[in-house]
Amino acid sequence: MSATKKLFVKTYGCQMNVYDSQRMQDVLAPLGYQSVDEAEGADMVILNTCHIREKAAEKVFSDLGRIRKHKKAKEENGTDKMIVAVAGCVAQAEGAELMRREPIVDMVFGPQTYHRLPEMVARANRAIGNDRIIDTDFPVEEKFDHLPAQVSQQGYSAFIAIQEGCDKFCTFCVVPYTRGAEYSRPGMDIVNETRQIVAQGTREVTLLGQNVNAYHGAGPDGDEWTLGRLLRELSEIDGLERIRYITSHPRDVDDDLIFAHRDLPKVMPFLHLPVQSGSDRVLQAMNRKHDRQTYFDIVKRLREAQPDLALSSDFIVGFPGESEKDFEDTLDLVRQVGFIQTFSFKYSPRPGTPASAMELQVPEEVKAERLARLQDLLAEQQLAFNQNCVGREMDVLLDRTGKFEGQLVGRSPYMQPVHVNGLTEADLGRIVRLKITAAKPFSLAGELVEEGGSERNVA
Repeated sequence: MSATKKLFVKTYGCQMNVYDSQRMQDVLAPLGYQSVDEAEGADMVILNTCHIREKAAEKVFSDLGRIRKHKKAKEENGTDKMIVAVAGCVAQAEGAELMRREPIVDMVFGPQTYHRLPEMVARANRAIGNDRIIDTDFPVEEKFDHLPAQVSQQGYSAFIAIQEGCDKFCTFCVVPYTRGAEYSRPGMDIVNETRQIVAQGTREVTLLGQNVNAYHGAGPDGDEWTLGRLLRELSEIDGLERIRYITSHPRDVDDDLIFAHRDLPKVMPFLHLPVQSGSDRVLQAMNRKHDRQTYFDIVKRLREAQPDLALSSDFIVGFPGESEKDFEDTLDLVRQVGFIQTFSFKYSPRPGTPASAMELQVPEEVKAERLARLQDLLAEQQLAFNQNCVGREMDVLLDRTGKFEGQLVGRSPYMQPVHVNGLTEADLGRIVRLKITAAKPFSLAGELVEEGGSERNVA
């Protein structure tokens, strides 16, 4: 093995980027790179970027300005040079501009090419003068086929990418242009990766994809697996206690997936199902290919199959042409469905998307006022759900220590952080039964329920 080198990776954005960053570290480990927590003194810095939100590139340039000082200091000390790389969706969309504006960047590569990192690093180490590397193609070979078979331990809860890319082409979204066409990994590859990390101590997995419920991976007998079928296979793995998946599209909720929620206790009763708007007119302009009634019908069927199911969603406020009536339709949908968590944003034009060229762009002050009204309503729903949890018993996966001595924090089936006192770090990784005793807007507190139903007050 090569001499140890320091690798700093900063991750922006979605859970898929978190997974990609971990796999980049796996790819670089055979070259001697070990992860560190800061850029100062690192031999390699990777910024794994996200292009979904406004001014994403400017945030990257701001971070590069700080890294420039560390790179210069390393050169002045006469030590090995610092390789600076920009990865991910900003790199894919704006790689040439990154290279033009920031001379300290040695490498730019997109989310489909990081399996080539060893080759890129070798080229960067040999580089002379202005010989810099940009790799933002969509390669013919599938990157998952070229990643290390050994997956590093992520913790008691881990991410697994099962699907990537998007064929939906919503008019506001850059993902089809930065992640490419939809691709689903073979089913047994996912099963084997899951078995591997469960053997290392993982208790819960979250399956990732830009359209995760569009999964259609090859089965071992040449058949095609849906997400529902994959969930059934994963549920058979001993030691795996919980399964989640994100992010889903309403168009791809099929019977197989609904029945998985009905039949599989390991599938958590929590679903992130973005709707973006409650207005049929806006949904059509977004090219979502579903209307509000379709969304209501899907939610109804899911809740009939799994009465304990709770939902989260994404909302975009101020899409071009959105009227006050359109926005009121969104508020009405929120009131009818009820959400326990949400991500809501003002519309921001993404270069190259159809919506960025649309007329009737909504003024910023109108977007801000509408977003505040929506978020007030969503916050009321989230707090009400948390308060309704008080007195209930929940199974909680303890995954980290709290702020206070003897306090641990875990996740409920609904992803709420739950604080409990009176336990030790030896209890980390356990799934314990807690009675919820208090609720805040973003967290719960509980006390341990002893086996046999008696309670031990540890709050």
